[in-house]
Amino acid sequence: MYSILGVIGTIIIGFIVSLWLPGLERKLIHARVQQRIGPPISSPGIMAPLKFFFKQTIMPYSPLPRLYNSLPLIGLLSVLFIFLFTVPETYQLGAFASIVAIVGFLKIEEVIYVFMGSLSKSVMSLRMPFPDLAKGAKHPNVQRSFLEDISAMRAFRLIAFGSFPLYIALFVPAVISGSISLGDIVAYQQVHGPILFSAAGVIGAIVFFIGYMILLNEYPFVILKAKADVIEGPYMEYAAKWRALVYIMRGFLMFTLATLFSVLFLGVPPSIFTWGILVNILVAVLFPMLMASFSAFAPIFTFKQFYPVTFGATILGVVALLAAFI
Repeated sequence: MYSILGVIGTIIIGFIVSLWLPGLERKLIHARVQQRIGPPISSPGIMAPLKFFFKQTIMPYSPLPRLYNSLPLIGLLSVLFIFLFTVPETYQLGAFASIVAIVGFLKIEEVIYVFMGSLSKSVMSLRMPFPDLAKGAKHPNVQRSFLEDISAMRAFRLIAFGSFPLYIALFVPAVISGSISLGDIVAYQQVHGPILFSAAGVIGAIVFFIGYMILLNEYPFVILKAKADVIEGPYMEYAAKWRALVYIMRGFLMFTLATLFSVLFLGVPPSIFTWGILVNILVAVLFPMLMASFSAFAPIFTFKQFYPVTFGATILGVVALLAAFI
């Protein structure tokens, strides 16, 4: 009963904090850099989802509309499981509380964007009197592309290339501690000190932060929903409560990735029964502020810039792994 209460309480605290993170990012950094007032801190993470929950639900024109609408919920559940297995009360579950399981759930969160793009067959949730053709024509051997196809392809490229820096950074603490178990990684740091204070840890933390920005699809890595050509990307057709889940999922992912960093590089797991959760909250607040500070001055990467930068971050992650072995 004590463990169950600890897990539930920690999840509630994490969820509450996650609702404020998008507002901190938008209000304290983006608005200040752009010299404007900006939205209230509660607007992006709390009031916007609340507003969408009360709007009318629209069934999108899709071959599988119910599956399409349920994808944000699936993504939110995958993020919830990642956070759940970082809580120390769940370390006894063995393989679930490991780096491999974390990578698996992160991959689920990424793959849903490909399904979002491929299952959407409309613009603004309505069947158009003409196909939303982006290029091509009805001629033999001519490839035709629709807006949704572009969205799905961008999502596939993002998970195929953009994920490598974060995934490599996840294994740096595993190499140093000699175990993929989160419990063993935390126990190692309680004896030897935070991995962040080692050479491999510093490089791994930099790579982790780059991967953090890529997974959150933030400037300059805004590949998934480039407004110039695909408007909102895979999010375009979501309305009402389903769009609210998209907002909630992103905020909770921000907190979960920051908590994962605290576990792997600081050895501080989230628990409502210890003061360590304050460290998790501090990291969760600092990461969006650093991300916003960087993205406010960054351009929008095209694929010509995205691939080299991602490749460079991947090489830097490999250097961190080699330093961890040494």
